[in-house]
Amino acid sequence: MSKYVKQLIANDLRQRLSGVNDLLLVNVIGLDAIRADTLRRELRKKDIHLLVVKSSLARRATEGTALATAFEGAEGALALAWGAGDIVSLAKEVTRLAADKKFERFSAKGGVMDGARLSPEEVAAVSKWPTREEQLSLLVGQILSPGGKLSSQLVGVGAALASQIKQKGEEEEAESAAEPAAAG
Repeated sequence: MSKYVKQLIANDLRQRLSGVNDLLLVNVIGLDAIRADTLRRELRKKDIHLLVVKSSLARRATEGTALATAFEGAEGALALAWGAGDIVSLAKEVTRLAADKKFERFSAKGGVMDGARLSPEEVAAVSKWPTREEQLSLLVGQILSPGGKLSSQLVGVGAALASQIKQKGEEEEAESAAEPAAAG
């Protein structure tokens, strides 16, 4: 491959990865064409992009970016996986598919998260974290919890007081209704 063609490929890859802060390196070598196509379809459903590229071209394309650390020491052909909203969702999907017997040769080889390099073990650990949506729902629950507790305590005391006043009023009505009957 000529230097000009390599530069064109590196520029295209740089353009594809612009705006990407997190990605995973995965192994797809050994998958037959049918399984590779099925794998790509599964990933596309989750809005995950998969691209097979030579590590030297990927290194050239990501020079000076936060993604560059992922390719340190990488050799040969690699598959890059990115997308899925956040790194946790991406890691969950890659880990799930790697455990599937249909894709026995598919595995995570590492990656990068916010500029920090990830090992395959760290990718597995990240896959166990709550996703962005789960984290937001936990945060909203924690924010709303004190207000809900205060509201229930105020309403509970007020309801108990109202119930006691109503009960006392009913007792007084019953007594006043009983007095004229006793007098007559």
